[in-house]
Amino acid sequence: MSERPIGVFDSGLGGLTVLKALRENFPHENFIYLGDTARIPYGTKSPRTISKYLEQNVNFLKTKNVKAVVVACNSASSVVHAITSDIPIYNVIEPGARAAARATQNNLIGIIATRATVAGRNYVTRLEEINPEFKIYQQACPLLVPLVEEGWDDDPITNLIIYRYLSPLMAVKIDTLIMGCTHYPILKEAIRKVVGPNVELIDSGASVSEKIESDFQKNILAPNHSGLTGDISFMITDTSESFQAQAQRIMAPMPVKKLELVDVF
Repeated sequence: MSERPIGVFDSGLGGLTVLKALRENFPHENFIYLGDTARIPYGTKSPRTISKYLEQNVNFLKTKNVKAVVVACNSASSVVHAITSDIPIYNVIEPGARAAARATQNNLIGIIATRATVAGRNYVTRLEEINPEFKIYQQACPLLVPLVEEGWDDDPITNLIIYRYLSPLMAVKIDTLIMGCTHYPILKEAIRKVVGPNVELIDSGASVSEKIESDFQKNILAPNHSGLTGDISFMITDTSESFQAQAQRIMAPMPVKKLELVDVF
């Protein structure tokens, strides 16, 4: 079982930020990355529709004999409770909330996310469970995912939009900001320019590595002890002229091999 791959999926490019962190932390693990490019973005869809996508993607990855699935999408993570599974399924919301709770000094936490994640209030609920004294401010940022998918992460228009979205959060003096969409770490430099050096930026996806490491140590999940560098397979559900180039840019210096076009529904 230990050499079976770990499945990772997102609606598009954003989950690659999670995959890269996982690869850096677990270089001997095999991974399968699924980008559901046929149905991007998830963040504008209803919970019912996102739940259907989640179940289909998990079931597809199970056909590839994965030993676990990382839901590298906040919108899908917000409905992960809706499915049951015989293998571990890791979401990005729980570890992101815990990381923010540890980081804040003034108990003022901001969250930027898709409309679906904001409406689901999963981060808010989890943070309030950790500490009822937290004051939590959410901001939906529906334009950011399309801009990342277009490769506009270093563009004046994107910078202006980020400033517009973040201004209300900065006005209430947050000291911690959850980047509650796995696309947003790609915009980290632009976000940092707006929030300044004193706001802690939480990459919810990268925090998943800590949970998986804990499960390795507890024997909940079997690590790969082969000693060999693991393999990564990349799959997408619709053709994309830009995905390969964008993926290579995000994953660098790790190589992105040929993309496999697959059907999950």
